[in-house]
Amino acid sequence: MTKWKGLASLVSQLQAERTNLVAQIRHMDATLSVLGKLNHDRVTSKPRRKLSIVARRRISAAQRARWAKRSANTRAQTVKPKRVLSAAARKKIAAAQRERWKLWKANHKQAA
Repeated sequence: MTKWKGLASLVSQLQAERTNLVAQIRHMDATLSVLGKLNHDRVTSKPRRKLSIVARRRISAAQRARWAKRSANTRAQTVKPKRVLSAAARKKIAAAQRERWKLWKANHKQAA
């Protein structure tokens, strides 16, 4: 009789495992159906029009012309005249720099 009790518990464990596996399979089927619909939409979309080689060359030439026009406009806008300092401004900057160097050298002679 004890053999049958052990067998009954084993059967109940197997049934529980089967229930879990069935639930997992349902989830997997639902996921696959969603993914299949996503992929199916791409496959059933309209086929692309076929253009002749002449038409493609005409389109690419027009696009290159648009790019050239745009780059010519941006080059013209980005080139700015070079800024020039006056002689008086250069003298002020040079004098201030000499003063900074004098202070720096005085501070570093003391440390050495």
